[in-house]
Amino acid sequence: MTSVVLNNVHKSYNQIPVVKHLSFQIDSGEMFGLLGPNGAGKSTTIRMLTTLTQASQGEIKVAGFDIKKEPQGVKQNIGVVLQQISVDGDLSVWENMEFHGRLHHIPNPQRKQLINQWLEYVELSDKQTQLTKTLSGGMKRRLQIARALLHQPKILFLDEPTVGLDPQTRRRLWEIIRDLNKQGMTILLTTHYMEEAEYLCDRIGIMEAGKLIELGTIPQLRAKYGEGLVMKQLGERWEYKFFPSLEEANAYINASPDKVGMMVRPSNLEDIFVELTGRQLD
Repeated sequence: MTSVVLNNVHKSYNQIPVVKHLSFQIDSGEMFGLLGPNGAGKSTTIRMLTTLTQASQGEIKVAGFDIKKEPQGVKQNIGVVLQQISVDGDLSVWENMEFHGRLHHIPNPQRKQLINQWLEYVELSDKQTQLTKTLSGGMKRRLQIARALLHQPKILFLDEPTVGLDPQTRRRLWEIIRDLNKQGMTILLTTHYMEEAEYLCDRIGIMEAGKLIELGTIPQLRAKYGEGLVMKQLGERWEYKFFPSLEEANAYINASPDKVGMMVRPSNLEDIFVELTGRQLD
């Protein structure tokens, strides 16, 4: 079954196209990563998928509901964690959860039980009476995740959920995200951290200038572009050359008369991203 379907989706602002001919689908239970440089159209795509803006053209279905015809059905089945901190700092942790539960018309005592369940899941049970503005950045992000899960959505949208967090906090969030996916939740993740996408995602879509330019699993992408990489330093920059395998990359170096400044290593997602877009993620 598919949880998300985009078919020939376009979006323009003031007659300027920002998303063009976008078509892909996300299977139920899949962890899907949407990557691209700033301005590629990722955030606009997320906004369309979460009903915050309408597509100019094309068809979008989320959790089986048509975005244009059945937006309420979509909203009931999705959870959203945006890059910007969106919890209310003047409310306590519990009050933020309570407010969200009431917005979704979750009745008591189920609402109380779910609040307790998700605060415990993100390890914030001991902070429930604390004002949200006194929490660390990582705690606020965990609260956003708990709040997004409160109404038990089928699909979770995570827009750069770990940006600006320290490495330990990021790793803890990775564990939470991965565990949710193992429980069967469909997740769409955007990130500027290549190692995050490699660690978490089943499949990757890469956008550039509003278009989807590549789609596949990381092993598929490495097999397509090359699993071996030769790096050569030229002044202050590096030149990269892909080879089908590490063995062929090593053979290339061994046959080179001048090996100064050259090295071989396995290719990774960031190498492929730079090859496709011509620039690194901002």
